[in-house]
Amino acid sequence: KSGGVHAADYLAAGRLLQMRRQRTIYFNDARHYYLFVFEPPMRMEDAWRPIDEVAGTAVDTFIYGVSRGDGLFYPSNKGLRFGSGLDAFEMAAYWRVWENMQSLIDRGLDPLRVLVDRAHDKGMDFFASLRMGDFPGLAGDHGVAAGGRGYAQEEVREHQLGVLEELATQYPVEGVELDFAAAPGGTSFWLQPEDVEEYAPVMTEFVRQVSRMVRQRPGQPGEIGARIYPTAELNRQTGLDVHTWLQEGLVDYLVPMVYVYFVLDGNMPIDWLVEAAHKKNVSVYAMLQPYYSEESRRFHNVANATPSMMRAAAANFKAKKVDGLYTWFLSWPLGQGERSTLSELGDDELLKEGDKHYFLRRRSEASSAQDYEAHLPLAIDRGDLGKLYQIPFFIADDTANPQIQSVLLRVGVTDLVGADQFEVSLNGASLAAEVCRRSGHGRVDPYAGQWLEFQLEKLRPIQGENTLGLRLVERPDNLASGVVVEDVEIIVTYGTIAAGR
Repeated sequence: KSGGVHAADYLAAGRLLQMRRQRTIYFNDARHYYLFVFEPPMRMEDAWRPIDEVAGTAVDTFIYGVSRGDGLFYPSNKGLRFGSGLDAFEMAAYWRVWENMQSLIDRGLDPLRVLVDRAHDKGMDFFASLRMGDFPGLAGDHGVAAGGRGYAQEEVREHQLGVLEELATQYPVEGVELDFAAAPGGTSFWLQPEDVEEYAPVMTEFVRQVSRMVRQRPGQPGEIGARIYPTAELNRQTGLDVHTWLQEGLVDYLVPMVYVYFVLDGNMPIDWLVEAAHKKNVSVYAMLQPYYSEESRRFHNVANATPSMMRAAAANFKAKKVDGLYTWFLSWPLGQGERSTLSELGDDELLKEGDKHYFLRRRSEASSAQDYEAHLPLAIDRGDLGKLYQIPFFIADDTANPQIQSVLLRVGVTDLVGADQFEVSLNGASLAAEVCRRSGHGRVDPYAGQWLEFQLEKLRPIQGENTLGLRLVERPDNLASGVVVEDVEIIVTYGTIAAGR
């Protein structure tokens, strides 16, 4: 019992909805590929664009990010609309946001309602997603980044509950999403570090209040979801008691992710969450981040993940029994390639025997402490000759499938030279008998390292969990540096005719 209401009451309120649901979800943040872009006054074709560009694919659920720290992207009566009170805007994109919304309002149209109605016309569910670390409309000194105490203050909790109630009851949305994972890249946190232990139960009570409000709204009960962090410890460190949420059935779905680092990770450690959520009939939707590389890495630019990369990560998550896939920020404007990817995400058979490009995620300096374990880059020091390093990875493909034409393992190693003896093994077996081809590792700096490319014929990874072994055995005496394993990739190629081996 908490706050005078039994947890069972919450479960009863949401009984009609408390079931796992398969979904394919696309998210639009309202800004980058929408209100920032189009020239006002906004045409209806542009106002409908976020919905129309994914209509006709497997996407059955559209989620719209309605907030940023400096405002809400709809005419709210509870919070601050983006641009309110400004005499002038500091950049054209911000000016467009205000003018585009105002051009619809001047015609008697609510910018958010326009999207909700269009989604329903196209057969999609619509969720409004609110960032939990920002509360536009309250004084700035309430924010944690400004030295405030965030949700430790009752007025902050009441403000956020009011905005969520407005979204859930004044708009015909299927539900609301609590976006906790936007911190630290998109928002500040909701509690000061010294308040986390004391106020974690208060955060849980806030989620209880939202859950009750959404599920007991007038008319049809709504659903409540949350974007959280991929590990239980990361959530605990910020005051999010996800296990209690699940035990009490407070949410209908969870999405594990780290917002600030947009690189795709098909090996995200979410098994614990899938297991715990499914015991309570709560859905887990896996986040397919949009990038293969980003600019924080030297000599690398932002590059979107290819269809075969998205397919590989999606297949991994499906093998781990997630209830659906969630993505966003695909290369825009969405073309036929992006729409094809969105269609495949909802079709397990298309995912099963499509070409796949697996790659392992690297650590991110951008996400700092709010990040989970990554095995790359792996530094092997000059003094560690002979030491075995092991990197686990998961692949969904059954590599004994005769439709597979090739399996290519690529290992990128900085500072590697031909005189080194560098051993690579797979699940404890040496790859010395496989043909290894070498090429420059970097496009701008090909001298910096080498790609080792193994066309795997005799030994292949197994379906499921695998281990890559790496060992620097010998190094020229007059070469003082070690090496760094920067990249590990596996490319699986299928054909229409069974391969003969």
